[in-house]
Amino acid sequence: MELISNLILVDANMRRRATISHVLSGGGIHVEPFETIEELTAAWPRAGVVMVHDHAGAIDTLVASMASHGDWFPIIAFSEEPDAQRIVRAILDGAIDYIAWPISPEDLATSLGTAIARAESLGNAKLREVMARARVERLTRREREVLGGVASGLSNRLIGEKLAISPRTVEIHRANMLTKLGANHTSDAIRIAIEAALVN
Repeated sequence: MELISNLILVDANMRRRATISHVLSGGGIHVEPFETIEELTAAWPRAGVVMVHDHAGAIDTLVASMASHGDWFPIIAFSEEPDAQRIVRAILDGAIDYIAWPISPEDLATSLGTAIARAESLGNAKLREVMARARVERLTRREREVLGGVASGLSNRLIGEKLAISPRTVEIHRANMLTKLGANHTSDAIRIAIEAALVN
């Protein structure tokens, strides 16, 4: 288990958080427990793997926090008796693995080891691609088209001509697209588009 240097645990359930922390620390894994993603954001770690309880919007919020900090940590989601659809959604949102809780200490250690090994083999570039794709997926079809035009270096007028909409409408889509991507500038949006393999 030397692959794990730091496990960041985010779970609002105090009892479960304490149990997981105890199980992992008993296996020699350093755990930093947080009640919420907001609490994690206030004390942003330097490195680690995030194990987050999967509830509505949790992974999206976590991805947005990582984007604003410019740090990309592997995300492992977990919940009680997850169905296949929930697991797929979490993976599409940016998680690299999913763990069903409760789980034995041995299986938890094995699952974490496998997930972390996968994250290491993916490398930082792949993780960034996963995160960028998750952010681009939030966009409407038209916002994606505008992003593609922006990333290709087209002006609002040229994007409008290409999509048969007015430059003012392009501006509105562009502003919405930047907000949804969590991008402060057009250059941030272009970087996300490149990382998501939306443009070459």
